[in-house]
Amino acid sequence: MKLIRGDTLRGHLETLVLSVLDSGAAHGFEIWRRLEEAGSGALRLKEGSLYPALYRLEGAGLIRSVWEKAAAERRGARRRVYHLTRKGTRRLNEGRAEWRQFVSVVGGILGAPL
Repeated sequence: MKLIRGDTLRGHLETLVLSVLDSGAAHGFEIWRRLEEAGSGALRLKEGSLYPALYRLEGAGLIRSVWEKAAAERRGARRRVYHLTRKGTRRLNEGRAEWRQFVSVVGGILGAPL
């Protein structure tokens, strides 16, 4: 399977992030891990792409973040945990509809079965 990275992801990363947060709040590395897992190893996302996307989504009010409370059983620095907002859920639903339309139109042009 060919790896999906860079230009192919551009324009879709924010909707992908919203989608993985739809299944529950997560810190940055967990979001990255969920994306990699959902992509079955074909998705190659650089950390340098994920965090700017998270900041853009938060700035737009589509997600919010809070510092996690320090857990006694976990060592290391505190992490920011990201949550989907209602506005983010609406945008995710719009993004899914846009994607379905895109796949339908481009698939029809290319003669790909739907």
